[in-house]
Amino acid sequence: MRRLAKKDNMTQLTDELVTFLEGEKLVMLSTIDYENETPNVSAISWVKSVDKGNIRFSVTTNSRTVQNVKHHAGVVLTVIGLETVYSIQGKATILEEAMAGVSLKLAKINVEIDQVMETMFWGAKITTEPKYEKTYNKKKAEELDEEVYKALMN
Repeated sequence: MRRLAKKDNMTQLTDELVTFLEGEKLVMLSTIDYENETPNVSAISWVKSVDKGNIRFSVTTNSRTVQNVKHHAGVVLTVIGLETVYSIQGKATILEEAMAGVSLKLAKINVEIDQVMETMFWGAKITTEPKYEKTYNKKKAEELDEEVYKALMN
């Protein structure tokens, strides 16, 4: 795995990051709160790379993230994996307020990537990626995931 030099200023995802984001990953999303203009950080999992320059994600339509993006398009996606931490900065656009073909009311949001930075502190590497377990009906979770990922990429 190629580590980025701190001076590297990438404007798109690497092939490794595109592949990494094909799996179900825990990603931290940072937005600017639309009411008090402070950082707002959310954990999200419905995330897919469209190509090297775009990432799509989904959140519930009543999520604060939707209002935040409407008022301030700048976002940062923090990805922990590939032995490091990446901060992916970009401009978010709401493509659909409520995605068709999905049993929950979920918004489809695209991030056009401006910059990808490795932000792991010096002299260390990630040895275990974050993992999570869904705590509701496994079959329903799989069905919902399939609906969401299909709708995200359409």
